[in-house]
Amino acid sequence: MKRILYYISIAFTVFTVSACLCNGNATETTNRQERIANKVEFDKVIHNFGDIMLSDGPQSCEFSMKNIGDKPVVIYSVVTSCGCTNVKWTREPILPGKTAKITATYTNDEGPYPFDKTLTAYISDISKPVILHLRGISHKKKMSIESLYPKKMGPLGVKSDSLKCGNVEQGGCRSDEVNIANLSETDVNVSFSNVSKGLSIKVTPNPIPAKSVAKLQFTVTADRSLWGKNIYHASVNADKKSTGGILNIYAFTKENFSNLTDQQRADGSRPIFDSSTYSAGKIKAGEMVNAVWTFTNAGKNGFNIYKIDTDKPDLKHDELPNEVPSGHKGSIRLHLDTTGMPKGEMLVMATLTTNSPTRPIINLFITGWIE
Repeated sequence: MKRILYYISIAFTVFTVSACLCNGNATETTNRQERIANKVEFDKVIHNFGDIMLSDGPQSCEFSMKNIGDKPVVIYSVVTSCGCTNVKWTREPILPGKTAKITATYTNDEGPYPFDKTLTAYISDISKPVILHLRGISHKKKMSIESLYPKKMGPLGVKSDSLKCGNVEQGGCRSDEVNIANLSETDVNVSFSNVSKGLSIKVTPNPIPAKSVAKLQFTVTADRSLWGKNIYHASVNADKKSTGGILNIYAFTKENFSNLTDQQRADGSRPIFDSSTYSAGKIKAGEMVNAVWTFTNAGKNGFNIYKIDTDKPDLKHDELPNEVPSGHKGSIRLHLDTTGMPKGEMLVMATLTTNSPTRPIINLFITGWIE
């Protein structure tokens, strides 16, 4: 039971991460501004301090917000995620065309560890708060650039070749950035090839000076042909030669309900499942589990499932059901081959991406005990 509760909490965390809004241009990622609801524009929503020392003391940065609308806006409040971050912001109304500042200071006294602190900014006439990030890694002692960026790609180094981009809503995009290091003694020009559709990626500055670090910025743009979990790829080149390195960028694409009125949300599809967990009981290793969930669409509009993602390659599903009309029942059928699975407690998850405003992401679980 503890494993089940833990798994459910992980699933909830992964699929409720807030996405940053983009300005719709997926090819320009350098110094790209973040436009929010066509009313304000931030110069950035992430500040990465990079690798710092505890002895460096407090670290400060500034976010600039421009009023691109036609009436004054006010920053009501900026809430920090913990007491280790102090924040100040422009208190007076920001007139159209004018700029406000949000200044944050990370105390850098919590010990050596990676940090990602958030600032939640509440702004007039914008329904969702804007999330700003302060990121970095604090170290107790100075480390070589080679040890800080252990994943080698020719003369380049990164901390990891697996990057997470979070949730992307249809009609929008999601951006993030990490550091990339030039480990060589000469400047290196970085380029990318075999870049997946919907992914844009760029390095700044480029060329990267010898023995120094640059920003690797990437943007995933939503595509209605892709739903749920997706992996985007880009091959890394140094001075026009392949390094053999490939970046893998993970994103989760879901429906966008931001333009719906309250009434439209209330009238949307609403699946009510009989249960979220199918119990297979005690089974023998290698036995096939055929799990079935039934549901009723209690909403006023038809219910659609765009995609089913699973955490086990041996977990297959029947063809997705056609649109389930209001008041009608539907079912999901999954088939799990337990061959090779370890004995003991079994817990497998399937994630449904749907058109329901109240349940855009649904997690279903298969539990049991393999003898």
